[in-house]
Amino acid sequence: MSTDQPSGTRRSVLKGMALGAAALLMSDATAGPLDPESPEQMRRQTLTRSKPDALGVSPSAVQAFVQGVNEKFGGLHSFMLLRHGKVAAEGWWAPYGPRDPHMLFSLSKSFTSTGVGLAQAEGLLSIDDLVLPYFPKEAPASPDGNLKAMRIRHLLCMGTGHDKDASGGATGDPDGNWAKGFLSLPVEHKPGTHFAYNSAATYMLSAIVQKVSGKRLVDYLTPRLFEPLGIEGMTWETCPRGINCGGWGLSVKTEDIARFGQLYLQMGQWKGKQIIPAAWVQEATTQHISNGDPSTPSDWAQGYGYQFWRCRHGAYRGDGAFGQYCLVMPDKDAVLAITSGLGDMQAVLNLVWERLLPGMESGAFREPEPAAQLKQQLADLSLAYVQGQVASAAGEEASGKTFTFAGNDQKIQSITPTFKGGRCTLKVRDDRMEHKLEVDHERWLKGRTTLGSGHPQKVAASGGWTDADTYVIKMAFYETPFCPTITCRFKGKEMTYQYKNNVGFGPTEAPELTGKLS
Repeated sequence: MSTDQPSGTRRSVLKGMALGAAALLMSDATAGPLDPESPEQMRRQTLTRSKPDALGVSPSAVQAFVQGVNEKFGGLHSFMLLRHGKVAAEGWWAPYGPRDPHMLFSLSKSFTSTGVGLAQAEGLLSIDDLVLPYFPKEAPASPDGNLKAMRIRHLLCMGTGHDKDASGGATGDPDGNWAKGFLSLPVEHKPGTHFAYNSAATYMLSAIVQKVSGKRLVDYLTPRLFEPLGIEGMTWETCPRGINCGGWGLSVKTEDIARFGQLYLQMGQWKGKQIIPAAWVQEATTQHISNGDPSTPSDWAQGYGYQFWRCRHGAYRGDGAFGQYCLVMPDKDAVLAITSGLGDMQAVLNLVWERLLPGMESGAFREPEPAAQLKQQLADLSLAYVQGQVASAAGEEASGKTFTFAGNDQKIQSITPTFKGGRCTLKVRDDRMEHKLEVDHERWLKGRTTLGSGHPQKVAASGGWTDADTYVIKMAFYETPFCPTITCRFKGKEMTYQYKNNVGFGPTEAPELTGKLS
């Protein structure tokens, strides 16, 4: 798969679609938990909230950062800024919310790295171990010298020796044996000498941890990492053979990302206990291979550690496709967690460096007016819903009628729109099933739909008549980065239908289809 994302986001086998918006939460030191009505949520709360200016964070700087992402991207999905171990500011763009897990894509890699570090600490493996002996049944009959020389540390630092990402060859194995597919590929370079971002290498790390522990990576990490940090409800996709994908597939909540970053900032300590060896934190976040010219203004050229990227300004991060970030800034004693659906991942980091970083000082700020403005700004966060008319003569004419489509690559056979009481019910039949989507006017309506993916997904939808004959629907699959737009035009006995996604690993815009009244 190819993508126009920076190299750190080049792999995911997830497919889905969604459009995002969001709601906020920003609390001061005396504020309640995320849900004041939930004692269980209160018990689980592990991060202390405080006012940003009390933590040496300028409210004006946070305002400027939020304004910048709103102007450039129309918003993120969420962010949470920690300073000195406390939450200084946090926000969710409706319909995204604090209880919703979010696909991490390649940010999953940093959690996989942590599993390897813990396994080494328990004596289950050494990162100096050769890779081939772990896979005697999957190894080729006559492996070449470079493959024989590949070690676990080479998997960790993306220095396997492959000339390019091996994910396509690995996941394309006809028997669903991704390890065999990985080991069957040529290794063009001596391991450790050539950087190539390689999500399949991270899958191999997950497979090794499962071999030595007898547990899937997510199950191995649960008592060692997730439970101590208070992370619950996480899910992790598996390969056809039941191994967690490692390089992608993990979903957790925004606060969980922030906790993970804070754990690394604290050199593996959490509530007085050493959860991860401090030596592993140091080693994993240190550069082990060059990935470009560090003098360039790119955060994808500052060096690579063990499934962590080095950044400018002395920072490091885990990141995932379309803007999922766990950014650790040791010099500022700060952590920034972000979820989003962005096409330009460098741009949001630029806004962090330009607008947020200068607003973090050692002492407290005195900005009472900006602090009040920030609280209101965060309370009003939302992705834009469709601005349009609630009804149209064209809608009245088309309502309840079925439009059929000739054979097409999208396999759409018919569409039936129904407009009533400011809402739209869209029924789309393809060669698999009938998909139903409920849409409201000038607000996000939450529900579930199989449209776009073929399996039920949580969705929020907003729609409106942007022209006399044009009805536009925005969707937010709010546990993912995907936020598609559907445009329907009605003219006489014809209807045109177009589906366009906000981001993707390939084309994001499907060809326009024309249907006729049955």
